[in-house]
Amino acid sequence: MSTPVKAMKTDKTVKTAKEERTAVFPEPEKIDFHDPKYYTNRELSWLDFNQRILGEARDHENPLFERIKFLSIVSSNMDEFFSVRVASLKDQVNAKYTKPDLAGMTPQMQLDAISKQAHEQISEQYSTYNRSIIPQLKMNGLEVISGHEDLNEEQIKFCDRYFEEEVYPVLTPMAMDPARPFPLIRNKTLNIGALISKKGEKGGKTQFATVQVPSVLSRIIELPQDENNGRYVVLLEQLIEYNIEKLFTGYEVVCAFPYRIIRNADLTIDEDDASDLLREIQKQLKKRQWGEIIRLEIEEGMNEKLLSILIREFRVTDAEIYRIPGPLDLTFLMKMYGMDGFDKLKDKPWTPQPVPALMDEPDIFAAIRKKDIFLHHPYETFDPVVSFVRKAAADPQVLAIKQTLYRVSGHSPIVAALAQAADNGKQVTVLVELKARFDEEHNIIWAEMLEKAGCHVIYGLVGLKTHSKITMIVRREEDGIRRYVHLGTGNYNDSTAKLYTDCGILTCREAYGEDATAVFNMLSGYSEPKRWNRLMVAPIWLRDRFTYLINREAEHARAGKPAHIIAKMNSLCDPDIIASLYAASAAGVKIELIVRGICCLRVDIPGVSENITVRSLVGTFLEHSRIFYFENEGHPELYMGSADWMPRNLDKRVEIVFPVEDQDIQKEIMHILQIQLSDTLKARVMTKDGSYRRVDRRGKVLLGAQKYFCEEAVRAAEAKKSDPVKSRVFTPAQPQRENGSDPGTD
Repeated sequence: MSTPVKAMKTDKTVKTAKEERTAVFPEPEKIDFHDPKYYTNRELSWLDFNQRILGEARDHENPLFERIKFLSIVSSNMDEFFSVRVASLKDQVNAKYTKPDLAGMTPQMQLDAISKQAHEQISEQYSTYNRSIIPQLKMNGLEVISGHEDLNEEQIKFCDRYFEEEVYPVLTPMAMDPARPFPLIRNKTLNIGALISKKGEKGGKTQFATVQVPSVLSRIIELPQDENNGRYVVLLEQLIEYNIEKLFTGYEVVCAFPYRIIRNADLTIDEDDASDLLREIQKQLKKRQWGEIIRLEIEEGMNEKLLSILIREFRVTDAEIYRIPGPLDLTFLMKMYGMDGFDKLKDKPWTPQPVPALMDEPDIFAAIRKKDIFLHHPYETFDPVVSFVRKAAADPQVLAIKQTLYRVSGHSPIVAALAQAADNGKQVTVLVELKARFDEEHNIIWAEMLEKAGCHVIYGLVGLKTHSKITMIVRREEDGIRRYVHLGTGNYNDSTAKLYTDCGILTCREAYGEDATAVFNMLSGYSEPKRWNRLMVAPIWLRDRFTYLINREAEHARAGKPAHIIAKMNSLCDPDIIASLYAASAAGVKIELIVRGICCLRVDIPGVSENITVRSLVGTFLEHSRIFYFENEGHPELYMGSADWMPRNLDKRVEIVFPVEDQDIQKEIMHILQIQLSDTLKARVMTKDGSYRRVDRRGKVLLGAQKYFCEEAVRAAEAKKSDPVKSRVFTPAQPQRENGSDPGTD
């Protein structure tokens, strides 16, 4: 991979290789690689990531409906960020915690910086919505009605009838007076606040009233088409506002404005005192509805008296108020994306392709015995993973199935297969992680269902989340017991497997089977194995192993040997790992990082990170796989797994990272890394100041990694059909030349 360092002359007139390296790279012990000036705050880095998603919404090269999808994602991301990360910082401030983070920022400093950057980002988001998205939707035959005055007579009649028949019966108006205290406003719900006064009373006092916009009804209401077949939609909250006086008979509505709150949704579970983890989590879930309010969103121009009531009741500061110049909560755009009739304004739907190695193999176990099988989702279908469990459930030779579940789909075929396996008399052990954030309630339902089916269900370990992705099937065969193992980078979720990029392997190598058994024994019986054959497991062993691998590259670089690290992950914010990367860079190791989201490392710091590059890929699919490459003196080692380089993954979760030993699979993974490092369409590269810029395309081949892998998967499947001997082809797509212009943005 990397070019060996050339030997240098050692006569008196020329510096030795060691002297040359020392001149360029100061000795590591002379630099404090934990100095806060070398780090970016985690939360601000996350906001930068959300800004890259917003960049996709602003990019005119994307189809219009893809842009509104990205705009929706920006909003849903921001909601979760506030309800968890900002909420945690606020808890720290309330507890008078002042310890700085890795970038030297106290919790209050972080809150102040977040508020400033979040306000700017939301302002830019709505500028995109109002000035670009709405006009272009209208140009393409879909008009979002902004005011009652924009409705024609027929549309007004339709809206009145729809309100009376569909909306009015569902609404529950609530007033506040001495007999009725301020009502509980639920987290993330859209509400309309109003000031009302009794009719006929001159100078009568106004009082507060509110009504929740019902989430059980569609927020997007399509109106009758006009004579030109134009399509029109109105939002549910607008319909309620138009008719709000009907909810308060005998009163006049002085004003009415929508508002929305975000509450602290981070669960605080004292597992040492919780005798039943399932019941404790169920109890904590209910508290999300009345957690501390973190953010108040109001429609821009809200009546000041109405606003003062909300400020008083919600106890928010001005920095926590977001004045929105448009519809609150743009996540409704994801529903608009699903409207029929606009396929020309969307990317062509992707159909995951068959896995070539399994196309002519009716027996998946026989196929795995022949060779390790590599899976690359969503370019290749997730069906083999589902089939792996389903066939095991029905196979009379299978004795046991063991699996970890972190997030699964709403109608999971894997969960159904596990239940069927138990019903068929198999020994089924499932670890269901109840602490998977925002999937807790969902996972409780699955856990209870699996228990009723006869599965042995484990609810995770005290103080740890089990985030590893592993399945083991124990099968009796002619030559004895054989263990089949699936290891992956993503969840056992057949729905997100169509949207997230992940990798996995199916293997029956004995060393992997022994390690898989040890993992499940550790999870179910708390027994720690004395050694591992192949797997690297957190929270005890993984951090030290990664540190060793990074430091080994540094030693090779100092000795003038090939040294190169490529690491792809979701997030990078562990200070000790970053410090090790800095030391390796200072020693001369070439380090190429592909980090989708948070990255607290900084590039181009003299003597520290001059040999490090960071790129982020934001595209149609969510980049989710974790891949790690170490040059190892010309004997490369490749790893994949469930762990990012974050403190929580290395210290507070059960994670598995596994080596890739099959040489053909190694080539495939290196191919994936090289294509992503060559992306010129969707990649954004970190600059010295921590910001990200698009790759300069001038004179370069146009290459989008995700599109390339889609095309490659089709070619591989077609090649397998035409020649059953082939399993995959690596014929690069014919690229186009860029004309030198950057993509247009608003």
